Amino acid sequence: MMACASVVSSGSSQVANSGSEQDVQALINQRKLKRMLSNRESARRSRMRKQKHMNDLKAQVSQLQKENSQILIALNITTQHYAGVEAENSLLRTQLTELSSRLESLSELAYFMGGSSCNSLQTPDGFTAAWGSMVVNQLPIVASADRFQDCCYANL
Repeated sequence: MMACASVVSSGSSQVANSGSEQDVQALINQRKLKRMLSNRESARRSRMRKQKHMNDLKAQVSQLQKENSQILIALNITTQHYAGVEAENSLLRTQLTELSSRLESLSELAYFMGGSSCNSLQTPDGFTAAWGSMVVNQLPIVASADRFQDCCYANL
């Protein structure tokens, strides 16, 4: 009987060991499956984050292109305005030179006709006080060479 008992006990121990191995193997397979599912879910979330990041970058590119377009339009308008102001400034400089030349001629003419000094007619800003009250649309005073010569020779 003892032999039978030892066979039974060793057989049940093999069955128990075999059951334990199967349990362990099932536990390992269950963990592998759980890890595999977890990795799939993690990869899915990673792809979703990557897609969201790409969408955000595309939206940012679109917004920056729009801003760039608006800046270029503003730059073109400013450049055109600058060109207009530059042309006007050039015209005003030319007019200043012409008017300064006329003023100098008129001052010389007034000196020869009236005997007053040219320097006494000018104010600190370079213009004469007498000419400051002239109407803008008034015709310019033009002196002829004959009149100038008559004046000069008469004073001699």
